[in-house]
Amino acid sequence: MFSRAYHREGVTPERLVLPADNGGPMKGGTLLATLPRLGVMPSFSRPSVRDDNPYAEALFTTLKYHPGAPGQPFANLEDARQWVARFVAWYNEQHRHSALRFVTPGQRHRGEDRA
Repeated sequence: MFSRAYHREGVTPERLVLPADNGGPMKGGTLLATLPRLGVMPSFSRPSVRDDNPYAEALFTTLKYHPGAPGQPFANLEDARQWVARFVAWYNEQHRHSALRFVTPGQRHRGEDRA
């Protein structure tokens, strides 16, 4: 998945920063072997420090306080996937970020914010 996204987006190593936590998926052998092949080195957070990645923390806070955030557990995995898909679409295409000069992440990603 990481390799496909890397090539699809045309990312070059000098542009890429991969903040990684100390969890199993980020420290797994397959990912750790793939990243150097792509010229990417993960920057692991410090152990027991939950807020080393301010971008992930900001996204989690936005998700947590979104008016449509579920107040109870999802009934099943499909319901959770559907809710997250709607949230991601809203976040990327409707939510205007002050740190991005009030454009959406989608607009920034596509270069539409330059105009």
